[in-house]
Amino acid sequence: MVNDPLADPVRFPTEEDQILERKRLFSILERLVERENANDPHVLKEAKDEIEASIGTGGGGGLRVLDPFCGGGIIPLEAQRLGLSAYGGDLNPVAVLISKAITEIPIRFAQHLPVNPSERDRYPTIGQRAQGLAADIKYYGEWMRARAQEQIGHFYPREVISWIWARTVRSPDPSWNGYVPLVNSWVLRKANKKRPVVWVEPVVDYDKQAISYQIREGGTPGPSTKRRCVATGSPIELNYIREQGKRGRLRMDLLAIVLEDHNRRDYIGPTELSEVPPPDWKSADKLVGKSATSVPLYGMTTWGDLFTDRQLLALNTFSQLLSEVRVVIEQDARDAGIVDNGIRLRKGGLGVSAYADAVVTYLAFAINKLADLNNSLARWEPGAQCPRQMFGMHAVPMTWDFAEANPLGSSSGSWRVIVEGVSRAFRSLDWPLISGSPALIEQRDAVARVHEVDNPIICTDPPYYDMVQYADLSDFFYIWLRRNLSDTWPDECATLLTPKGGELVANEWRAGSKETAQEYFEKGMARFMKQIAKTQNLNFPATIFYAYKQKENKSGETISTGWEVFLQSVVDAGLQVTAIWPIHTETTGRMIAQGAAALSSSVVLVCRPRSDDARPETRGGFIAALRDEMPGAVRLLQEQAIPPVDMAQSAI
Repeated sequence: MVNDPLADPVRFPTEEDQILERKRLFSILERLVERENANDPHVLKEAKDEIEASIGTGGGGGLRVLDPFCGGGIIPLEAQRLGLSAYGGDLNPVAVLISKAITEIPIRFAQHLPVNPSERDRYPTIGQRAQGLAADIKYYGEWMRARAQEQIGHFYPREVISWIWARTVRSPDPSWNGYVPLVNSWVLRKANKKRPVVWVEPVVDYDKQAISYQIREGGTPGPSTKRRCVATGSPIELNYIREQGKRGRLRMDLLAIVLEDHNRRDYIGPTELSEVPPPDWKSADKLVGKSATSVPLYGMTTWGDLFTDRQLLALNTFSQLLSEVRVVIEQDARDAGIVDNGIRLRKGGLGVSAYADAVVTYLAFAINKLADLNNSLARWEPGAQCPRQMFGMHAVPMTWDFAEANPLGSSSGSWRVIVEGVSRAFRSLDWPLISGSPALIEQRDAVARVHEVDNPIICTDPPYYDMVQYADLSDFFYIWLRRNLSDTWPDECATLLTPKGGELVANEWRAGSKETAQEYFEKGMARFMKQIAKTQNLNFPATIFYAYKQKENKSGETISTGWEVFLQSVVDAGLQVTAIWPIHTETTGRMIAQGAAALSSSVVLVCRPRSDDARPETRGGFIAALRDEMPGAVRLLQEQAIPPVDMAQSAI
């Protein structure tokens, strides 16, 4: 949105002048991205002033920034923070609802007093944040927890943080007549300078042909048993485990129970648990595509199969309580004097029904988060000593030992902690400083969304070829959203599963082959790029994030054409890349980056439509242009601290 000083030779006639101005602009960017400055009105005003100075009076409110692959809504949110009109679109209903929850709903109810009777009189003025909404999310979330405690609390002792389980299989060794645990790691707590390791030791009773489990502190944890019989040492073939799983013969053993005592973790051995009733509801929807590459090999073919009966008991209970809490919210909103006009949130309402829709939407997301932390594929993290969500990677991985969090507890993985996290997000964001109007997020494919927004400024992060199969994986969340929000968001929850056919990814499961998948992606991306070239606001470049990691074999030969296919679609659409900005956006601490050659930066392609009078060039002319322009480009990039690994690509 802001011109480089090179574009204003009158104000910045020399290279030295341009460098100084560039540094001043970068200093604003540096302050803008610091987390502690997220709500600093002075820093935001600096950025808005620079935009206004660059584009002329009137500010950016009339300019439409569009992300047609909006995903979680981050680009529209950042556009709002800078006072711009934000638009978004996505084919995936999960992404659309998250984006709406971030960019549409909070602004509608900013400066809205809480309606719950406990706090409506504590806020004579709300200030500038969505504090009322935050207070009500927390209050009605706690209301649901109290009702859940009444209904199923006897299954969940309050002092328990988590139960640690292991899958078991009948030993293939005929000398052992029983089941043996398949455990990837016996460690419950990692050792450090202040404390010893805590781990589970399997104790084998050969006379009784039984295995028990003891908690040990210090010493050396035993090896993994996911491929060997802990009783006899005999190997257990993977195909045997899969065959047993498909026959429904895998079982579970409780290894340990994690307790919380004055902010510390204690570990005890397994005890008897109350038997839970069969679940009232269990999804029968099949895992497909990328989600079905691992766990169906072990007999888990539906999304419902990923949960134990105890976990489904809790998730179903909270889901059923959503309809009850809606009635309470609506009555409290009437008592608080909110207009009761019956207009729902999806129709633009701001009254009783719309406000109940808003709070219920966030509580439904909390149920989704609860599901992510309460399934039979959630790992126990021995470093942090807490359950970890299933989706640490872009896959549905098989897990041999897993953590069952206590949903009614007060620690990691519990409903209370999750709801507090949702509420805290609204307390920390200064919504009215973001924009005076909500973003407009629609469930559309990218080409249609670009076509229907007039004169858009494109800033987007499109799918990365075959790296992430969004629709296949997001069904895990969609099955719960469809169950819990079909009345609130009927259009977004209208399909049985997330739309797959129009998703712009190279998916060989759906396409039938790698070649067909590449062709589908290339043609679809070309249509999208052509629509950009045809529609985009010509006063601004289109900025396209692309973080695809080129794959090579051991000989250095390229084995994936993701980058090539993407760049070809840009050129074929009549766009030219005028700059490349490598931006460090990825954290090395995330699970997908640990021990892998993961990306550390996103590459931003800066594109404009190629001029109609652009002429072909010979190879010799191209080389001559490189020699003429490259030294200055390299100097400029060095001043901007572009890392050496990105230098060649950025300079060209």
